[in-house]
Amino acid sequence: MSHHLFLLSPTDTPLYSLTHYSSKPTQSTASPLSSNLPSWSTSAFAGTLTALSGASSATQAHHPQAGAVRLGGGQDRHVIQMIANASLDVIEEVMRRDSAMYLKSVDKFNEWTVSAFITPGNFKFLLLHEAKNDEGIRSFFNEVWELYVKTMLNPFHTMHTPIRSPVFDSRVRASAKKCL
Repeated sequence: MSHHLFLLSPTDTPLYSLTHYSSKPTQSTASPLSSNLPSWSTSAFAGTLTALSGASSATQAHHPQAGAVRLGGGQDRHVIQMIANASLDVIEEVMRRDSAMYLKSVDKFNEWTVSAFITPGNFKFLLLHEAKNDEGIRSFFNEVWELYVKTMLNPFHTMHTPIRSPVFDSRVRASAKKCL
């Protein structure tokens, strides 16, 4: 099972992204789109179906180590980014109605659910996930927010610029391993 985290500035500029593969096994490796198509079409367009369904072709070919974290690659990375980008409008609508920081699940695309966390400075934390884990996601967002605030307090980091700190990255990875 994978989780995709995106930190965005108030102008929706990406500041940080991470893909975390948890130790929990996925229930099914079959694409939900391929179940309705004839077998000749699923073999001819397997890569496209995999990308559209959100399944990772890399995880189907070889399973990563339990709890391993790696930045996404391949064609499914673009689909994940498209889902996150498309959910920004829904997040803006929910922000107008609800003043809470943790917005729970705000959007859904196939098996991917988008959860959001909005900081008082209007920074958006988006998490794409497959399984429901509200308490774990809430605690993960709170830990990432605390790490983000500590990074912003660093006099050597410029606000609204991508976060390239290896310390921030390793702590977000540890938090993802613990909470997700």
